[in-house]
Amino acid sequence: MQALHVNFTEATRAIENVADASPEPWQDVCERFDDDVHRIMDVTDQAGYSALYACYDENNQPVYYLVEEGKALARLRHKNFLSKLGQPQS
Repeated sequence: MQALHVNFTEATRAIENVADASPEPWQDVCERFDDDVHRIMDVTDQAGYSALYACYDENNQPVYYLVEEGKALARLRHKNFLSKLGQPQS
């Protein structure tokens, strides 16, 4: 799965490419941000990418990435969802 660093404006939900960004492995991005990543939304107008994620740095500031979600990520998300069913909200 590949990820691409982008700028995202929450108010208008606009996604803009970062000038010098190049695709990189999604797992490397997750490790860089200590797996502090959250799915923001589906995307359909970005060729090859299907979701926008926010990765939070050590200052809790979001860094946005477009992600090419594959079957492996979908399975992992579904597994995590199922494992959390019935747990009290914290």
